[in-house]
This record gives sequence, C-alpha cells and structure tokens, in this order.
Amino acid sequence: MTKPSISLIGNGKMALAIAQGLKKFYSIEVIGRNPKNLDEFEKALGVTIQKTPLENAVCEGKTLILCVKPANLTEVSQKIHGRAYALYSVLAGTSLESLHLLEADGYVRTMPNLAAEVGLSMTSLTGDSTLREEAIALFSSIGMTVWLESEKELDIATALSGSGPAYLALIAEALCDGAVREGLKRPDAMSLMRGLFKGFGELIQTSHPAILKDGVMSPGGTTAAGYGALELAGVRYGCMEAIRCAHKKAKEMK
Repeated sequence: MTKPSISLIGNGKMALAIAQGLKKFYSIEVIGRNPKNLDEFEKALGVTIQKTPLENAVCEGKTLILCVKPANLTEVSQKIHGRAYALYSVLAGTSLESLHLLEADGYVRTMPNLAAEVGLSMTSLTGDSTLREEAIALFSSIGMTVWLESEKELDIATALSGSGPAYLALIAEALCDGAVREGLKRPDAMSLMRGLFKGFGELIQTSHPAILKDGVMSPGGTTAAGYGALELAGVRYGCMEAIRCAHKKAKEMK
C-alpha cells in the first residue's frame, strides 16, 4: 500500500525527530537550503526521502510541517510556491496569524518534543478546527496529543511539554551527580537513573504526583530527608519559575 506523503520544511533536530516518528507511516519530503545537510538528514533518518532545495519547492496541495527557526519564517515564505492543503508549524511563539505568510487552506500550531524520535512525544496543538481530527491523527504517529482551545494555552504548553525534556535532563543529571558524590560509580548511577525515569514514566500515567510521593515517603525515612532538602533548595519554586519564564519568552517571540 502506498504511503501518504508529507513535506517537512527544515532539516534541524526537531525535523529529524518528527521524521523518525513518521517514517513508518509516511513518504517523506524534506525541503532545505543545503544539499549536503539534506543528504546527512537522509542518512540519519535511515530511509530514502525526497530532497528538495528550498528555491525549487512547490507546495501546491501538500501537507507541510514547518520546522525552521522562527527568525527565518519571512525568508522561507518568500521561497515557497503554491498553496498548501495544510500547514503545521512547530515554531515556538509564532502566532497563527504570522503563519499566513505561507499560503495554505488551513493552519495548525503544534508543539511536539524530542521524544518524537522514539514515538513518545507529548504534542499540543491548536488552530483551524476543520483540521483538528487530521492533526490529532498525524501527530499521534509520534506519540500522545492534546488539542488546546487557544494560542495562549499552547504557549503555556510549550513551556511545559515542549521545553520539559531539558528540565528533566537537568534533574536526571543532578541526581546522578549526587549519587556519584556519595560514592556510586558513574555508570551505575546512570543505569539507576534511567530505570527510575522509565518506571516513573509509566506510574505517572495513572497516578497523581502527590499520591506517588506519599506512597514512597515514610515518616522519618530516607525519602522524607531527601524531599526536605529539595524543598529547602527551592526546587518546587524553581520548576514553577521555569514554566513562567519560558511562557513569558514564548509570548515575547510573537
């Protein structure tokens, strides 16, 4: 059976992560400036793609996923020809109105994260309601999806699930550093951390964070001692501030 086709504009890390998740289900075209970079993209993806120079891109009737840097939107829009069927944008802080620089029948803002490459992205979406079901089906190919009712909500979601992998990576690294400081070998600390995150990822799907915490924390125990240290260090407030600052930045980018 012939796979449906989809076109990605841009060949950076996020475009590759999305393509990794979509390659089983779609025939992929990648549109970019540099032929060498397109060749490297194809090699990293591990499947044959259609490689199209940006200057030659004709997007009439196509489904597009826009993965360029927000600052490059105007330049890219001047080189894209034709009216697309649907335009899905992963550009942080770039409004639906701004996307009208490119012609399309419908527009959807999306915010996947890097887990797309293993089919486990948490993607938020908002935009033309006529594309809602198609958008959910498309991005469900790379993980879970949530359709939001406004761009304001999507900017907040960007701060949480879009930027979230970086925050969790910091916590993961810090936990390993703490174990090493106490005398555990680095490879063992890394193995334990990875197992911790994998198991926690499953548990959090069906349990409230507070319930999980209470289930581990016994009176006067090791977890209570460590938890007290986290509160003293302001970890909770730091996480809340990370969301606030990232959301503020998303709004400033419009």
